[in-house]
Amino acid sequence: MGIMDNLANKIDDNTAGVFYGSSAFILWGLLPLYWKLLEAVPAIEILAHRVFWSFVVVTLVVVLTGGWKTLLLSLANRKKLLLIFSCGFIISLNWFTYIYAVNSGFVIEASMGYYINPLVVVLLGVTVFREKLGRWQLTALLLATAGVLLITLQYGRIPWIALLLAGTFAAYGLIKKIIRLDPVSGLVLETFIVMPIALLYIVSLERSGTGALGTMPLFTVFILAGTGIITAAPLFFYARGIEKTTFSMMGFLQYIAPTINLLLGIFVFREYFSLIHLISFCFIWVALIIFTLSNVGILKEPYGVKTDMADL
Repeated sequence: MGIMDNLANKIDDNTAGVFYGSSAFILWGLLPLYWKLLEAVPAIEILAHRVFWSFVVVTLVVVLTGGWKTLLLSLANRKKLLLIFSCGFIISLNWFTYIYAVNSGFVIEASMGYYINPLVVVLLGVTVFREKLGRWQLTALLLATAGVLLITLQYGRIPWIALLLAGTFAAYGLIKKIIRLDPVSGLVLETFIVMPIALLYIVSLERSGTGALGTMPLFTVFILAGTGIITAAPLFFYARGIEKTTFSMMGFLQYIAPTINLLLGIFVFREYFSLIHLISFCFIWVALIIFTLSNVGILKEPYGVKTDMADL
């Protein structure tokens, strides 16, 4: 992190924020390449290692940075603690779905999920926080829905991977907004609640002689242990980015990750990408452009009216 800090200190805060934010989303976008190295390991076992090693890495960070005070304050709040623990299960489901998608040949569908995610966040904001929905934002939601319905007709099934990724990450973000806890302390507690389950699962596999640690090459073992670092690093960069630049700018940057995913799915992993896929993604891309432009005030409300979903 020191090298990144030294580079960031030479430039102004906003540029540093873009630098950190871009780094986070580029790392998230490149994750499929990492998971492909573990293609021979079942998705549920990869998840168990990711949870365990993430807990180890972020706990070390807390120890080295003296972040125990924030952590202990969070433990004293029972309501907040319950929400944090629920985050642990939700993000674990999100991680498992993503790992499964990558190693089962659904990288393109996974990218769709993260394109849809900002619009699901808007929908949650309207339904949970009673936020008003502008006409442009409503238009964006309808266009995205049309894109999902189109791909559903193409598949002959609901794109559950995309919807599950979008839904779980939006729910995770919703809870994080409510509890307002720094990323490091949050991840320690989130992984702590599921870490014992993950560790028991790893131990049971190793005792039965089917676990990756005892049967896979040493390279694979190192890659599994590295899941903690590749989980924690982009979260740290994202947190720094949020501190130094505007939330709107981070909103623009978040589309880097699914775009990299999509390009990897098409050009590296050679997944099937039909004309229907392209049309469906076009609906979603147009929806995101409209949503983003309206969110930063470039697109003005045509009638100066905000719509409450309850009135529809």
